[in-house]
Amino acid sequence: MQPLSAKPTPASWNEADLTASWLGHSTVLINLLGINILTDPVLFPRIGIRLPGFTVGPKRLTAPALRTRDLPRIDLVLLSHAHFDHLDTRTLHRMRGRPHCVTAPHTSDLLRLMRFRSTTELRWGEETEVRVKAGAVRVRAFPVRHWGARLRRDAHRGYNGYVIERDGCRLIFSGDTAFTDSFATLRRRGGYDLAIMAIGAYDPWIGSHCTPEQAVAMADMAGAEHVLPVHHQTFRLSAEPFREPIERLEAALQRDPARIALREIGETFRLAR
Repeated sequence: MQPLSAKPTPASWNEADLTASWLGHSTVLINLLGINILTDPVLFPRIGIRLPGFTVGPKRLTAPALRTRDLPRIDLVLLSHAHFDHLDTRTLHRMRGRPHCVTAPHTSDLLRLMRFRSTTELRWGEETEVRVKAGAVRVRAFPVRHWGARLRRDAHRGYNGYVIERDGCRLIFSGDTAFTDSFATLRRRGGYDLAIMAIGAYDPWIGSHCTPEQAVAMADMAGAEHVLPVHHQTFRLSAEPFREPIERLEAALQRDPARIALREIGETFRLAR
């Protein structure tokens, strides 16, 4: 596996701030003003179909920045869709502290054995408020261009992007998506502090995964101040070179590089409030 350039230290984070660390692929650990959120948790060495003693599927190219045992208390897990590289039952089984879970339509059957305090499916346009000891966070699902089947016969499963809001701090988690103008509708409610955008697996899957340039365009449409790129440098899922997605994102934002929240697995972004 590729070595990590940084390692998050969530115990040192200021709970009055927005802080986010990229743990690998689409897994981001977020402290949103004292509430810990984890997106699409996938922390095992291999993803895919689980058979007795081994897993059939892609192997990680880069180690996760944290293991499940290193995670702080998680209040909320966000699941964008049921693909194996986004919904990893082994990682979810290891979650401690009984977090709440928000997931896409027709995916909660995959989560029956998980130790979640609650599991809420959201359709596009629906929202929910999750209350924990530190306060409340609102989550709203919005349309993206992707597909939700985990296997060949479950194409009914849904797929979401999410808007996350707490005390005036607003984030976007794109999940997986091809280019779509649905991000423009998000701006009607105001701008966003951070957009977590998938930027890899576009070659040849351009019909369901955006390019880095398209990710920037969608973040711009939504009015996002910063872009946190994910879904690259972790698994070999497509034909583009390992470093190409982040290099293209840097080129797309070369006139305003400070908008790139982070670049490498293990790095941490902090926005003081």
